[in-house]
Amino acid sequence: MLCLTDVLVTRTAGTPTRPPAPPSLRTAVRDPYPLYRTLRTHHPLVYDEPFGAWLVSRYDDVRAALADPRLVPVPGEGTSEADQRLERALRGPALDALTAAVERGAHVLARRLAAREEADLVAEFCGWLPTATVVAALGLPYEETARVHCWCRTGLGPSGGGRSELGVFLRPLTARRRAHPGGDLLSVLCAERSDEVVTGLVGTLLGAAGETTARALASFLANLLDHPRQLEVLRARPELTAGAWAESLRRDPPLHLVLRRAVEPVGAIPAGATVACLLGAAGRDPERFTDPDRYDAFRPDPAPLAHGTGRHTASDALLARLTAEHGLRALLAALPGLRRAEGARTAPEDLVRRSPKILRVRTR
Repeated sequence: MLCLTDVLVTRTAGTPTRPPAPPSLRTAVRDPYPLYRTLRTHHPLVYDEPFGAWLVSRYDDVRAALADPRLVPVPGEGTSEADQRLERALRGPALDALTAAVERGAHVLARRLAAREEADLVAEFCGWLPTATVVAALGLPYEETARVHCWCRTGLGPSGGGRSELGVFLRPLTARRRAHPGGDLLSVLCAERSDEVVTGLVGTLLGAAGETTARALASFLANLLDHPRQLEVLRARPELTAGAWAESLRRDPPLHLVLRRAVEPVGAIPAGATVACLLGAAGRDPERFTDPDRYDAFRPDPAPLAHGTGRHTASDALLARLTAEHGLRALLAALPGLRRAEGARTAPEDLVRRSPKILRVRTR
């Protein structure tokens, strides 16, 4: 149960003192970590008036807030009915088709990079692997990759022009699959489902293949490239990749905050208030993690909060994990000399979405 107070008092030499007023999230765009430390230490629950939300920053409190039924997802943040349907659909043959598509797509993209001496993994691998996966898994025409990529990047609402356009695009393809089913994911989704339901499932999958998955993959690869010895261990022991991925989500989640709305009072939080669960702060809580700012691919219990907490949670988490595991294996197989290229590195400039914009590497 969430157990926080709105007025927090620290003690110095046995004398109660009130901590200084906290700065706002709006002031911490380039480097939020000093603010996160201040919040965790002095203001684990505080109302940020410029931001318009109550901030929760400690690991245990963020975890409790995300599980509290009194704090519900705000529109666009929560798990949708379509996502729950997709989670149920992505089992058995459907999951096999998706996994095979990730593996094929990753190896195709990695082999293309092998012909070059230098490449940008963000633009040429991370940004395209989720799209390549969706196209291959669904068995869509290859020439439609650019259009699918646009849908993955921009998303599709539950109604309106975008979803209608997707429905028109899928109608002849679903008709063919019903007449002549194959081993692709679209054939599996068409079985005993209406065109409307299939469109919703595909739209949700496109959402899962969007920017969040690409950003998480970019941060994962950046963390490993910054720690070449750990990368070499994973080259020799790929079965450890899942833990390395979880550690990257802990240290550098693709989304630093998830919004919730209180449907009834929760301690000091009034009904109707917005609550910002700060994943970026919780993942580096020293009360929960030893040396929390350090990336350790072999940390015994990274316990990440990213994925499983935001929009399209189940499909996001599944697709992101598959792209991370198979993407890394493909890169290591195709690029034996993979390492960071020399030169300046770009720093994230967005509080909510923090990941490398460019990830230049040497391939040989």
